[in-house]
Amino acid sequence: MAAAFSVLCVSQTAVAAPDLRVNRPWPTGAAVDAIKGREVTFPSVSPFTPADLYKPDDGLRRTRASGVLFLPPGRHAPGSVPAVILLHGASGVMWAREMTYARQFALMGVAALVVDAFGARRDWAQGFVDRLIKITETMLVADAYAGLTYLKSVTAIDTKRVAMIGFSYGAMASMYAMNERFANTFAKVLGVGDTRFAGHVAYYGPCIARFADSKTTGAPLLMLYGTRDELIDPQRCAEIAADLRKGGSAVRMTAYQGAAHQWDGPRPLMRIGRILAPCRFRVEEDGTVRDRRTLLPMSGELMRKIIIGLCVTSRPYLIGRDAKVRARSNAAVARFLRQVFGERGG
Repeated sequence: MAAAFSVLCVSQTAVAAPDLRVNRPWPTGAAVDAIKGREVTFPSVSPFTPADLYKPDDGLRRTRASGVLFLPPGRHAPGSVPAVILLHGASGVMWAREMTYARQFALMGVAALVVDAFGARRDWAQGFVDRLIKITETMLVADAYAGLTYLKSVTAIDTKRVAMIGFSYGAMASMYAMNERFANTFAKVLGVGDTRFAGHVAYYGPCIARFADSKTTGAPLLMLYGTRDELIDPQRCAEIAADLRKGGSAVRMTAYQGAAHQWDGPRPLMRIGRILAPCRFRVEEDGTVRDRRTLLPMSGELMRKIIIGLCVTSRPYLIGRDAKVRARSNAAVARFLRQVFGERGG
């Protein structure tokens, strides 16, 4: 993250509530460019899988999480501002995606914390594949809950109205984070208390892992994906959605006809990476992540590399920005957040 971000101060004595305008069309242009954020850090942990989190001993690797916080312009009464926590994809934080969404949210009266899980662990892994092996979805969930704990220290934020929004890899984490035991354990480890995310959004998240215990925190989920997205298995996503509904959460799935992966990213239509859609994992009740085909446990970096190597295809997948789809997904997210935040109109 560039050090050039300036600090945006918030008065603790103001009495105004933010003008919440999560609407369509979303702000663009110079107004968005003018919004500044501030770099923040906060304590987190780095469990490789949920099994590491569930162990009775405190052997978790402590981490200093990092991110950029954007607050709505002006002064706001304590506890009056809703917020979102944004989790990046496998390519890391993008200016055109996470950083743009965050500034748009700030202009619409919603604080935004962009979490950089890769940046906080940059000395662990450097390359694209190396990061996916060594920095797991569970670690992204950890940083999200650590971010929720951090937001409790920001006087203006209403921590009962915080949503988690993830993109691709981060979307997997956003869905993981709905698991009740997972959430409760992170809450205990990271000091969140009884605060939980009010809602979850998954932008084009590969539907790979199912939990043996499907009970959720009860927060709703919005799943968004494109019909040309080769990382998405719609049937598998429907199965996971059914699990989450059974576990206590309302789930809405929206498919955009003709859209590829990363329709809100910076790149034109092209192929990158490898296809993960054939991978099938199960998170056991003790937190062990197990490959459904080989039954191998994902017990460490070597086993994770073997398991992923056995299930991915060698063919790259299609990505590509699409302004029309982004406008439609903006509208869907706006409707969802208005419900989650308890706002009408906009």
